[in-house]
Amino acid sequence: MFALPGIIALIAFIYARPQEFFSSLQSVPFLYLFFFLALFGLVLDLRVGYSRLRRTPHLLWVGLFYAWCMVTAAIQVPSQLLSFVISLAISIALYLVIAHGIQSFKGLELVTSAVLGMVLFVAAVGVHQGFSDEQCVVVDEAVVGDQTTGKPDGRPCETPRECYVGDAEPGAQYLCERVGLLGTTSISNGRVRYRGVLQDPNELALAASIGMPLAFALSQRRRKATSSLLAVFTLLLVLVCAIFTGSRGGQLVFMAVLATYFFRRYGVKGAVVGGILALPLLALGGRTSGEALQIFRSSPFYGVGIGQFGEYHYLTAHNSYLLALAELGFPGAVLFCTLIYVSFKIPVTILARYPSPTRRMRAGLVHAGNVGSDAVDLEAASVARAWAVGFLAAFCGLAVGIFFLSFSYHYVLWIYMGLSGALYSATKAHDPEFTVEFGWRDFGLILVSLIVLVVAVFVFTRAFL
Repeated sequence: MFALPGIIALIAFIYARPQEFFSSLQSVPFLYLFFFLALFGLVLDLRVGYSRLRRTPHLLWVGLFYAWCMVTAAIQVPSQLLSFVISLAISIALYLVIAHGIQSFKGLELVTSAVLGMVLFVAAVGVHQGFSDEQCVVVDEAVVGDQTTGKPDGRPCETPRECYVGDAEPGAQYLCERVGLLGTTSISNGRVRYRGVLQDPNELALAASIGMPLAFALSQRRRKATSSLLAVFTLLLVLVCAIFTGSRGGQLVFMAVLATYFFRRYGVKGAVVGGILALPLLALGGRTSGEALQIFRSSPFYGVGIGQFGEYHYLTAHNSYLLALAELGFPGAVLFCTLIYVSFKIPVTILARYPSPTRRMRAGLVHAGNVGSDAVDLEAASVARAWAVGFLAAFCGLAVGIFFLSFSYHYVLWIYMGLSGALYSATKAHDPEFTVEFGWRDFGLILVSLIVLVVAVFVFTRAFL
């Protein structure tokens, strides 16, 4: 349990970004301090026996993915190799400390509660921003390549032109945007956003929507009125935030999460009904791009190198799968898809192994023939199921959301992959015989899916763009 404070502090720091609105904190290397705290805590846990060295299903693929990313950098952009070694290592380290530092359901609940708390915080800031009045915002010229970051000067406005009269700063560039808590500002005529890794409205909508299943899982676990109220509050807050972001991709994530629960409850018809109920959200904007395929063709094996898409096109890929394909080549895209696939397979395997009493065995313990009847108690099986459903819904949302965003190396994605690994570790601690197998059939499914995706995007872009 000694690793938990560092892990929770890391998550809070990454989501909240306090150094961006408290300038006195900018000189303190909190990210590295919290990583050290989490690693030190993990060592203590291993020392006193709270944790064991246990390989998670992602671990091999995470190592191969990181190594391949560095190979592409060494071949295509050797001058930038060191910077990518460090920057990608942060995402990898996030996965490692979360997946291996949490080895109990109690620890998993504490950390997911922290993630949910951060989701509610950033969503609340977005909702407040959406209801706020517009003010003049002085663009910060020190932020290179970003003409959307600035500081509100307190003057109300309806159009940017109004900001250039009266008490305007000579030579300053102005925007007219909604101003929220902590000096946050909207973008593109009122689309709400947060700061740091969630300063894009699309990313805020995605991060908020995949946080909903955590509230639902906590509600299922505790079965108290307060937990149910929290789940309803989260649903409504995230819905309003997603609408205010104006992100069609983020709203599709919201739909995918709900559709997962409708499917679990009512089958295919339920998923269709859930999608129909959320269809009005589709009227609110979004985009994607097929430019990645052209870049991929120039270097299909090694790609153009990690982080180099922007050198070939003025926009980002707006698709994580194709971004990996363009920057890392076909092997890198396969490794990236494998990480997403394994994250799905962990909760799916749990649900198959520990079916609910109403669905399978009368005892509701384990799948017949898999393990002995005393291998895991009813309570542990129930907890594993609750979190498995939550993470399955979250990754359904993620799989949809990253189709419209360049999210391949994003901290939020790697935090959730770490949580999927933590679910495996916690389940393994209660059931030593629990395994998540990965064979040639799984690998073939990933290859076929990736090829189908590439062909589909190629045909679509040729036919309609």
